[in-house]
Formats: sequence, structure tokens, C-alpha cells
Amino acid sequence: MDELTLLRDWDADRTGPSEAARATARARLDAAMADEIGPVALRGVASRESTSRHGSLSRRLVFRTAFAGLAAAAVGVAVVVADGEGDGDGGRENENPRLRLSAVEVLRRAADRTRSLGSDLPVPRNDQYFYTRTRIMRTPVKGGKTRTWTDESWMSVDGSKPSRRQEHGKVHHDPPLGKHEVRWPPTVYSKLQKMPTDPDELLDRLRFGQEASAKADMHAFFEGCMLMMGPRVMPPGLQAAAFEALSKLERIRIDRDAVDVAGRSAVGVSYPKADWTFLFDPRTYDYLGLRTKGSVPKKVGKDEWVQTGWYWETRTLQEIQVVDRIGRHD
Repeated sequence: MDELTLLRDWDADRTGPSEAARATARARLDAAMADEIGPVALRGVASRESTSRHGSLSRRLVFRTAFAGLAAAAVGVAVVVADGEGDGDGGRENENPRLRLSAVEVLRRAADRTRSLGSDLPVPRNDQYFYTRTRIMRTPVKGGKTRTWTDESWMSVDGSKPSRRQEHGKVHHDPPLGKHEVRWPPTVYSKLQKMPTDPDELLDRLRFGQEASAKADMHAFFEGCMLMMGPRVMPPGLQAAAFEALSKLERIRIDRDAVDVAGRSAVGVSYPKADWTFLFDPRTYDYLGLRTKGSVPKKVGKDEWVQTGWYWETRTLQEIQVVDRIGRHD
């Protein structure tokens, strides 16, 4: 089992991950944060779990973003080449003037594109399902055979029915959500409708109310990726608001020369050390998907894990529909 599977099974798992898995995830997140913002600023990480404002979400957020930092969950073959550790403007200029845009401009144009396209999907009823078909490609960092999957999933709109979810070709039969179960980001449409579509308010939500800082912004970028990743129909305005909210993060940067899983050229937007990259069409600014760097956790002792088999993974959402039952996709 890799971190992506662990991550996606987290919400459906009633008992949650083992303490060893939690410890490993937190240790990697701590190391990444220490490298990114320094050991002094990191002292505040542990306090999040006791912050009354966040309640039960804090532990879930720390765990999930830790695995996000480990890597895996959203989109990459083409081995996207990052432009060093530069700022949002990237460093290198390209002959194509569109690729000289800053990360801020790319996200803002993606937000405008989302608004102009709108959605031809109906507002889902609670008794329906979100159908998604996702193309996944995984390439070892050090070279080797590339693996591909086309996953199909049917997720209950309000969580009251069993769902069928596919990850890397493996089918998972998820039970209905419990009455007191908390998911973040939400998958239930009615809860997504309650999320703010004002970019400033949404950014505050993605930061979980923390003041702006490198640590809070990194977490906000993770949460923005998670919001965009799941098999869900976005309410009007939410996707555009997410791109605009993330455009306000000071350290976002351009990843150039990207290619998505369908072989199309793409321009990426990432955050330093985050291992997640949004991919956009460099001409239309359509959102194409996500790219991540991942690894496979291996247990080497009673409470000790190491990360092996590093890879790049890209995911492209090929189709999404609102359907009446599992098995339908039209």
C-alpha cells in the first residue's frame, strides 16, 4: 500500500491509521517544514492539535497533509521540471510569451476560464452519484516502467448510500458516511455549497484560521489540492474562488515544460517543497489535473517506516457526470 491509498482510505476508515503510520507521517511533515521555514517556526505545529478553534479537524489535517508531503495524490508523468527554488515568476523566460506569466497570473486566468465555461452538469440530488473517470500515470523517479490506470468511481452525493471507488485499478466499496463522521474537504455537495466563494474567506478556511506564514500557506496549498482532487461536482464559483485564493500565496511558483497524462503540454503552479503541482493548459488555462511526487512506505521495525520507490504521478479527470445509480456513466 502506498501513501495515496492510505490517504484516500483515511476518511472511509473508521478506526484510522496506526500510531506508527501517524508518527511516520508527522515526522516527514516536520522534516519538510523544518527545511522550509526553519526549526523555530516549526514549534507551533504540535500546538495545532490542541487548538480549540480547529477541534477534531486538526489531527485529521495534520495527518493528511503529512502524507501529502510524503507525496502522492494527483498528477505527473512527464516529469515536470521545476524552475529551481525561485519565486512566483519562475526564473527562465520562454519564447512563448504565455509561459512568461507569473504563477499568480496563471491562477487568475484559470479562475476566469472556469467562470467563463460554467458547468453543463445539473445540480445533483442527494439520492444520486458522482461518476468520475480518471487517467493515472506513474513513472519511477530513477527511471523504469511507467504504469497507467483508468479508474472509475461512483460516490454518493450526500454520503447516505454505499459508494464504489477505484484507486489504481483496485475497487473499494465504501460504506455510507456515519452521522457524526467529519470529512475535510467535504465530499457531500450540500457541504461544498456552504464553503465561501469569496477568495479571501476561502483562503482563511484553507489556512484553518491561521495567520499568513510559510507554514500556514503550505498547508493552504495542500488543502487547495485536496479540494480540487476528489470525485465531486463543484458548486458554482467554488473552483474559481479556490484558484484565486491560492493566487494570494506569496511563494507560489511556475513549473514549466509540463506534460499531462494525455500527452498535452501544460504549465504548472506549485509551492516550494510541497510535491504537488496544479497543471493548466498553457493556451486556454483550462485546469488539467494534478501532479505529485510519491513513495511507497515500508515497515522496517515495530514502529519505524521508511519511504522507498519514489515516483512521479499525474492524474487527469477525463469525465464527470451526475448519475442515478452505480454502474451508469451517461
